[in-house]
Amino acid sequence: MTSIQKKLIATGGFIGLMASLLMKYGNPGNMGICVACFIRDIAGAMGLHSVEKLSYLRPEIIGFILGSFLAALAFKEFKPRGGSSPAIRFVLGMIMMIGALAFLGCPLRMLLRMAGGDLNALVGLAGFLAGIYIGILYLKKGFSLGRSYTQHAVNGSVLPIIGVFLLIGLLAAPAFIGSGAAHAPWILALAVGLAVGAAAQRTRLCTAGAFRDIMLIRDFTLFFGVAAIFITALVGNLIFNPGVFHLSFVEQAAAHTDGLWNFMGMVVVGFAATLLGGCPLRQTILGSEGDSDSAVTFLGLLMGAAVSHNFGLAASGAGLALNGQVGVIVCLVLLFLIATLYSRETA
Repeated sequence: MTSIQKKLIATGGFIGLMASLLMKYGNPGNMGICVACFIRDIAGAMGLHSVEKLSYLRPEIIGFILGSFLAALAFKEFKPRGGSSPAIRFVLGMIMMIGALAFLGCPLRMLLRMAGGDLNALVGLAGFLAGIYIGILYLKKGFSLGRSYTQHAVNGSVLPIIGVFLLIGLLAAPAFIGSGAAHAPWILALAVGLAVGAAAQRTRLCTAGAFRDIMLIRDFTLFFGVAAIFITALVGNLIFNPGVFHLSFVEQAAAHTDGLWNFMGMVVVGFAATLLGGCPLRQTILGSEGDSDSAVTFLGLLMGAAVSHNFGLAASGAGLALNGQVGVIVCLVLLFLIATLYSRETA
């Protein structure tokens, strides 16, 4: 086993255990950590949507941003860069969020839902893999959003600066701490976020990248981290949340049983993540280490959350409404259009 594989196992193991711990201390069931859901909560806290129970300046996201930024600085890996089709990346970020909220979770939460016995997440996994496979077909056709270029340090610092302002908002406005979404104590959540952000920056952990590399080049390196998340979250649930594991499609926390749209929502996420070069967690980490294109993608995720909830595109425990179904189909059409137009074989 290589050194990076060991580090990925340690990082994934830490994420899985901390997700279970955060759930024990107040984060929603089977949602110890969810990048998409937590960005959505930040959108609500900023007034971008009006769903009070989904509004909170999530310290975990703030920690991801600042932890990865500090790690990149410490190891001289903060490299301001960008210019690779930022407007398209913004749109792809929106699309990825719309798909995630149709499923009710990002790929990381998909793993955590599986660790809680939610069989709907297995349907989501199948969709995620299908979306990644479709994306790979376009990569083989020469899909590219163009190269990035070295930029001024200010460009690369945009997302860390946003993270600092979010932290100030969290500390200065107690109303944010006690409002909206269920949550663990903010100091614990922030500490976990800082540690996860730093570890993810050092290991390049990415849920989409793990499966992409297996399918494309038969490389299982990143998968060690993904497997560790699932296994340790399962063990962590048994330790910290006895009785939470419930092997079933029904009566799962923050989930729905509409199999078709669980599948299709994650097709959108997998497809978009492959075109972007990373899942929501990876985009957040990249944006924090100087990649302004990934910072733009993060803003697209934020706007996608606002669009989803303001226009009724997000799912609920009852399933995905017609608006959301149409939204998923439109997102798929846009993904195929973008993938086709940016492939060398059709350019």
